[in-house]
Amino acid sequence: MKYNRLFSVILITALVGILHSCATTTMKNVWVDSNYEGKLNTILVIGVIKNPGRKRFFEDDFVTQLKARGTDAIAGYRVLESEGEIDKQDLAEKIRELGADGVLITRLVDRKTVETYVPGTSYYTPPSHYYGGWHNHYHRSYNYIYQPGYTVKDEVIVVETNLYQASSEKLVWSAISETFREGSDNTLISSFIKVMIDNLYRENVLK
Repeated sequence: MKYNRLFSVILITALVGILHSCATTTMKNVWVDSNYEGKLNTILVIGVIKNPGRKRFFEDDFVTQLKARGTDAIAGYRVLESEGEIDKQDLAEKIRELGADGVLITRLVDRKTVETYVPGTSYYTPPSHYYGGWHNHYHRSYNYIYQPGYTVKDEVIVVETNLYQASSEKLVWSAISETFREGSDNTLISSFIKVMIDNLYRENVLK
């Protein structure tokens, strides 16, 4: 019986952890230009990210996922000479040279810590035999197990992602998102990108 109780405690704790870790990226605000009716065929992807390795992975994965959905794309680091800020005129010339008709820029807006309280859970481990009367009540009382509540602190990353029409420099789609920083950076980035692309197609910005 003690083994069953211990197993149940471990199982419930694990399930709570799994459910909590499923939280990834949430769209907090999305704006779409209602007058935009064009179709973007080739998008230049630029991640404003200080870490060069993370920037390359981000842009490459964004390109891969866009192409998988039927939209051609180019990773910024592969065609832009500088890792830092690029002169506006030089960037415009490069965009024309590449034949890109859309520019997507992602940047970090904020980092914050969010505390979430996970309430305690009581559950019942049934006895191996059933007895009636007061003995049954006494026996069952020892088979109720309580898992106390606890507080979880998570780092939340707030990101702004904008998509512009290259020729007019007009903003056609903008999103503010919040992502719980859990798991590996690469997994986090890939999950974030999927949410962005799903929304772009859902809003008919990409077709």
